[in-house]
Amino acid sequence: MPNRQDNLTPVTVIGLGLMGQALAQAFLRAGHPTTVWNRTAAKADQLVAQGAELADSVQDAVAAGPLVIICLTDHDAVHKLGESIADVLDGRVLVNLTSGTSQQARETAQWATGHGAVCLAGTIMVVPQQIGTAESLILYSGPRSAFELHQTALRSLGDAAMYLSADPGLSSLYAGAGVSLVWSILNGFLYGAALLGTAGVDASTFDSFAQQYIATMTGLLSGYAQQIDEGSYPAPDATIDTHLAAMNLLLHESETLGINAELPNFFKTLADRAVAQGHGSDGYAAMIELFREPPALKP
Repeated sequence: MPNRQDNLTPVTVIGLGLMGQALAQAFLRAGHPTTVWNRTAAKADQLVAQGAELADSVQDAVAAGPLVIICLTDHDAVHKLGESIADVLDGRVLVNLTSGTSQQARETAQWATGHGAVCLAGTIMVVPQQIGTAESLILYSGPRSAFELHQTALRSLGDAAMYLSADPGLSSLYAGAGVSLVWSILNGFLYGAALLGTAGVDASTFDSFAQQYIATMTGLLSGYAQQIDEGSYPAPDATIDTHLAAMNLLLHESETLGINAELPNFFKTLADRAVAQGHGSDGYAAMIELFREPPALKP
């Protein structure tokens, strides 16, 4: 059982799904007096055995300490719970680690502020097993003073706690940017494995090449970032026209081999639009102009 240290900030964790349990366990390991609450009380049994206090009600849980962590399924659940805890929020720091959009994060922060609390919006970028480890990354946005006040406690969840800005919606936007990288890389790897599989190359063999090639590609990001910030898209490596020619080759290869060609066709569709807008001789970073466009209105 972790050694409880009463000189450390008491923490409350509301919501004991897999992630909520991991958060509470990390606080307990660090020695923080930890109060927990969940609609299904049985989910707290293991945490109580490890030294947590199970509150009789969600109001008691919030009242137990100055730092309250909420990790629920979605913001609708947070709002429903909010009706019960509004009267006991005054003077507390509420850290909302519930996944949602940037607008939802801002609305929740505004609601908490209206009831006397200071709200930090957070986004967890790792799986539950990584919470409290060196690999844990949690992004926070909202009042810097609240983050600095409880920085020691929050680092119990992972040393890589990152403060972004006063805008409570920014952590959610970073999450969206992060998962867009995840899906792009994973789908690219899976598609590559399917393509090579037609020649009898197994995924494990492809893996070593893929990791080396991904590392090579990440070397381009800093240069692309500079081009985006400057609004100028020279092509020191390849133009969009050149990329489009390669996309056409991959599309033809995929169709010939009889595998699903939707992914290269999607790439080609975007590149075709960029070329139609006059970006064919620009570097690939110019594709951002396409992504910045508002969606076309449907008739």
